[in-house]
Amino acid sequence: MSNKVLIAGCGDVGNALAARLLADECEVWGVRRRVEALAEGVRPWRIDLTDPGSFDRPPTAFDYVFYTASADRRDEDHYRSVYVDGLRDLLGALRDARCPLRRVFFTSSTAVYGQSEGEWVDESSATEPPRFNGRVLLEAEAIVREAPETGINVRLSGIYGPGRTRLVRKVWDGEATATGSWTNRIHVEDCAGALHHLMRLETPETLYLGSDDEPVTTADVVTWLSAELSVPAPPAGQAERFNKRCRNARLRETGYRFEHPTFREGYRPIVQEFLSQRRG
Repeated sequence: MSNKVLIAGCGDVGNALAARLLADECEVWGVRRRVEALAEGVRPWRIDLTDPGSFDRPPTAFDYVFYTASADRRDEDHYRSVYVDGLRDLLGALRDARCPLRRVFFTSSTAVYGQSEGEWVDESSATEPPRFNGRVLLEAEAIVREAPETGINVRLSGIYGPGRTRLVRKVWDGEATATGSWTNRIHVEDCAGALHHLMRLETPETLYLGSDDEPVTTADVVTWLSAELSVPAPPAGQAERFNKRCRNARLRETGYRFEHPTFREGYRPIVQEFLSQRRG
């Protein structure tokens, strides 16, 4: 019998995950505002995560839930509505319907860390976020951590992938600057790959940091991109406020192997696609 999986907030990460789950012969359902944008083969559950009054009876008895929703406005009330209230209300509705819920996943963010002096951070590091977004995400993590089901929080660093060309465009247009601030990222396919891997892991931990193998400075990234694009290297700039290095050892120790272990493998096809569009 196939596993029944709900992806709530099924955007880029959710659709990439859905493709893997469908190949794994799971029955996959998705919630998103534009259900026509769900990946092929994903069944829509037409509810609004920020409106519990819209929740009808779950269409099937879900075994796994991935809460991968994202806020589309940067204000605290909206963040809490999406990440805290939506998560709590959805889990309540699924429990009321007696869904098995073998595991519940929440995609959090490395914004929960407040370190800014280039420190290494991992799952044991202090979480003292300076901004409301990190604080709200910690509230959501607590819901999953304290859930009666097996709850797993995955803190993702900066997500990039096909179609996400903002940084490439800035380098191309000469608007980027090279700073010594540390940055961390993860390709969207590795977000999906890690989540799928953890779903199948026999005895997972309750918290993982999802970031690729190589924290790098902004200067490293934009200088490399400028060479790939054959444009002048960006000038030096002021250091950014966010400046930490994410360690992915716990995720690696589970046996997960990154498809894009550094930004170079991930950005090269993005740059090639960008250049082909410019030439076309």
